[in-house]
Amino acid sequence: MFQTYDPPSESGARSDRLVALRAELTRRGLDGFIVPRTDTHQNEYVAPSEERLAWLTGFTGSAGAAVVFKDKAAIFVDGRYTLQVRAQVDAALFEPLHLIETPPATWIRLVAKKGMRIGYDAMLHTVNGAKRLKDACEKAGAELVPVEGNPIDTVWTDRPEPPLEAVVLHPLSSAGVSAADKIERLKVELREAGLDAAVIAQPDSIAWTFNIRGHDLPHLPVALAFTILRADAAPQLFIDRRKLSNTVADALGRLSEVAEPDAFLPALDGLSGRTVLVDPDMSAEAITRRLEAAGATVSFGSDPVLLPKAIKNEAEIEGARAAHRRDGAAFARFLVWFEENAPKGGLDEVSVAKKLEGFRAETGKLKDISFDTISGAGPNAAICHYRVTTATSLPIERDSIYLCDSGAQYEDGTTDITRTMVVGTPDDEMRRQFTLVLQGHIGISTARFPAGTSGAQLDALARIPLWKAGLDFDHGTGHGVGSYLSVHEGPQRIAKTGTTPFQPGMIVSNEPGVYNAGKWGIRIENLELVRPAERIEGGDRPMLGFETLTLVPIDRRLIVTAMLSAAERAWVDAYHARVLAEIGPLVDDKTRDWLEKATAPLED
Repeated sequence: MFQTYDPPSESGARSDRLVALRAELTRRGLDGFIVPRTDTHQNEYVAPSEERLAWLTGFTGSAGAAVVFKDKAAIFVDGRYTLQVRAQVDAALFEPLHLIETPPATWIRLVAKKGMRIGYDAMLHTVNGAKRLKDACEKAGAELVPVEGNPIDTVWTDRPEPPLEAVVLHPLSSAGVSAADKIERLKVELREAGLDAAVIAQPDSIAWTFNIRGHDLPHLPVALAFTILRADAAPQLFIDRRKLSNTVADALGRLSEVAEPDAFLPALDGLSGRTVLVDPDMSAEAITRRLEAAGATVSFGSDPVLLPKAIKNEAEIEGARAAHRRDGAAFARFLVWFEENAPKGGLDEVSVAKKLEGFRAETGKLKDISFDTISGAGPNAAICHYRVTTATSLPIERDSIYLCDSGAQYEDGTTDITRTMVVGTPDDEMRRQFTLVLQGHIGISTARFPAGTSGAQLDALARIPLWKAGLDFDHGTGHGVGSYLSVHEGPQRIAKTGTTPFQPGMIVSNEPGVYNAGKWGIRIENLELVRPAERIEGGDRPMLGFETLTLVPIDRRLIVTAMLSAAERAWVDAYHARVLAEIGPLVDDKTRDWLEKATAPLED
């Protein structure tokens, strides 16, 4: 199984660890230290060796930070983790605060004393993140001090070794474009922008550029590495050679200069006098400090790989379609099993999530899941980023809602799907709210828009039916998705803050929802591919639209047909007809019989 369901430790932080860190800070002449939950690549997922926040505080969530002073300390988490942080962290040692409402920079500005020296590891903070901390310290009359060697690593005596998982070559049949051609394209773009080099810190950007995949991080098929792209020479790739077989090493050696990771920062010294592109939101501040000290000119801008990686080529598009057909067939088999067994009782959130992973594994193509499955029954379905454990797992009960948000990593594509199912008979309010969410989902799926349109301009389409009913949801409507890479890929997104224009080839999720705290939650998610839309008669310009990739029935028992317009009803029927046509031939007779019923036209 790719997912574990062990409950997080609730022992709280051990005070001896905090005491040891404070002693180390005193030895270094520091009055405080900032502990982010990240690694040197600013990854969403991190290796066990990078879980410094968890080691110090006991908090195991995926986002957070801590600030330690000599006489007080605080831990900062977002709304997903307000309950978890109080269960895991000793409040006598760390004051729990909201990461958004009172971020570390704000707390430092309010609490720090004049003359304090507050340490930070410049490899664990982005350029813009470090700037916010510096500004806060200056306003408090304190000094933000970069450290040589992380003090937590000094006192963390049993720290795990960094991952050494094998790197594999991503086949050209799935990548669509050779690594050599990708690198040449990037070099041309650097020259056209007047840049001599670019530093790439994101492992998924490196994986895409060099057509490699790895297993250094959970659910994200990448190898930890850094790259210096150069406009006038071969790139430099900094990666632990122990991860490379002779075949992989030879392939990478033909594309680049390969060196060990500890050679990365010294290599920046060789860029003296050059203009170097650095992404300030995705690169460690230590990189810019080193470049500036070497006499390089730093040009801040987006990672140059982001956009070409987001715009899928035809091979990646065909791979995404194949992955979704395969995944849809596995999910259909899961739904048959669920409808047979859930009404009988005896199932819980963990057993259902395990069964779904098993159906995907039976395809023989599953490389990993794309994130920990959100398996929520009843009130847990109302927690939009719920992580199920054996301690929290609720039984699947009759006349209740079950929400499953899950995805898979296949060599030809990454999937992400949410389906909300009813066990037994839904009540009228469940059906009403489900239909409102469905209307918002259809609003995105059927959108037509001109070139230059961004996710911020489309976001309201998913919300208008909910707004009219006095409802809304607090997460974005959609995120970008990679090609056997990150399930959360930028720069495109459908959200109030989504400013990147959509282009053909981009993949984005479409996942409006509604959440009734303590009762139940609803979300419907498909992945959408941006494609040129059919020309509209009388129109004066070309339009873009979405092709739905996800092929899984939507629970018709939860739809109030009378609430749908004729066009919305037609969309549901057409979508279900397509699911049957594309998935039906891939499944056994029993599943096909079920599919025919599940995808039948809506009834009045």
